[in-house]
Amino acid sequence: MLNVARLHILREVAHRGSISAAATALSYTQSAVSQQIAALESETGLALLERHPRGVSLTAAGQALVGHADGILARLEAAEQAMAAIAGLRGGRLRMASFPSAGATLMPRAIAEFRDAYPEVELSLAEGEPEEIAPRLRAGELDLALVFEFAGETLIDERMTRAELLEDPMFLALPRTHRLAARERLRLEDLSDQAWVQTSQSSPCARHVVRCCHAAGFEPNVAFESDDYQTVQGLVAAGVGVALIPRMALSAVREDVAIRSLSPAPPVRSVIAAAPAGARLVPAANAMLGILQEQARDPDAAAVAG
Repeated sequence: MLNVARLHILREVAHRGSISAAATALSYTQSAVSQQIAALESETGLALLERHPRGVSLTAAGQALVGHADGILARLEAAEQAMAAIAGLRGGRLRMASFPSAGATLMPRAIAEFRDAYPEVELSLAEGEPEEIAPRLRAGELDLALVFEFAGETLIDERMTRAELLEDPMFLALPRTHRLAARERLRLEDLSDQAWVQTSQSSPCARHVVRCCHAAGFEPNVAFESDDYQTVQGLVAAGVGVALIPRMALSAVREDVAIRSLSPAPPVRSVIAAAPAGARLVPAANAMLGILQEQARDPDAAAVAG
């Protein structure tokens, strides 16, 4: 394989017309330049320069090689500039994914702040549940992901860069006209005889709600399922059941739905920003992690509205 540094020296000699002029331009000695040209001729097995009393000229082989060298060196220079742009956040891309309620609360403000700071980085955002997103992150399809975990669950292991953003408690949603709506705090045991509305049975939130109900001593009567929390609120408002809804999914609360805390402590999910570790952590992902951590410190980041 041809040595790139030697190609650069040959091109400089061809441009300057002499070994001495090329040596001066490159801050080399004439001997060093001559040695590099000789090594390149040895690599190719062909004479590349014709020596004259007042300089040098390219042989036919030298002309062909310099023609290719121009393209090779231009591509390498472009590659170096692209790498420098990515390192300096002046280019490149950031592929992200988020679970829906974080995608509606944390991510929009973080994306807006990132784009203001680094407008030349291309951003993309996909949506999915944590158990769908985490394998894509591990496989290298994503550069950053927002997921959540409940106690006893681990989606993001020590092989990944992990930033704990906030704790997202779950609140009880019930109709405004419900007999228990007048109470500011309720126990899960108070709801053992109620019909429940929850996310689909396989979702982590639904599984955790069932675990909490079991811990409270009853099997929840799940009457309706929906992975859209606005639909869940609509069903609660209609009086067909009660629901546990994470705070981040309560950025908009219907007037006919009452939101109440659970005593002595609500179920809580941990919201986590994750990215590949080590050399796979792209600079843009590291910058976005910092922005997300700053956003999560805002007390209004996932506040309940209404």
